[in-house]
Amino acid sequence: MFERFTRPARRVVVLAQEHARMLGAQEVGSVHLLIGLCETEGPGARVLAAHGVTGDDVRGAARTAATASRLPDAEALAGLGIDLDEIRRRVEETFGPGALEGTRAAGRRARRRAWGHLRFTTDAKKTLELAVREAVRRGDGHIGTEHLLLGALHPQTGAAGEYLRGRGLTLDGVRAELEEPGRAAG
Repeated sequence: MFERFTRPARRVVVLAQEHARMLGAQEVGSVHLLIGLCETEGPGARVLAAHGVTGDDVRGAARTAATASRLPDAEALAGLGIDLDEIRRRVEETFGPGALEGTRAAGRRARRRAWGHLRFTTDAKKTLELAVREAVRRGDGHIGTEHLLLGALHPQTGAAGEYLRGRGLTLDGVRAELEEPGRAAG
């Protein structure tokens, strides 16, 4: 399948793996593909830039989601009088943004995953599958960044699709944008 990917689309996949590692993820998710898409060239990246979607914004949203998923149940701790948001705010106020991510325990987890293959999540695989389907639907003989963006906009693609829809992007809207004259493959 990857032999049909354009050079920028292949770069998106490589960047997704790099960002997953940098963010300490155990798998490459659809949101990592979206970060890679923001940080490469091609029609998909241009559409995202036109809508103000940047790699930094997506990375920030991914960090927030990852951190929230690792935290103990905030409601249970609140019942004990512990406010996790206040603790995080005070730590970051004292030690700087992301200070809790640099803890010894977080470092050990990150070092364990620094090498070796990272699997793709079901959502990321679905994004890639839907990108191929979008290329076929459009009659294109390649899979470019535009197809990866369209694949990410489908409902079954998890965090990336949710993020994009939250920013007002829709599958039909982006399809229409990409069909405008002058949108080159990539």
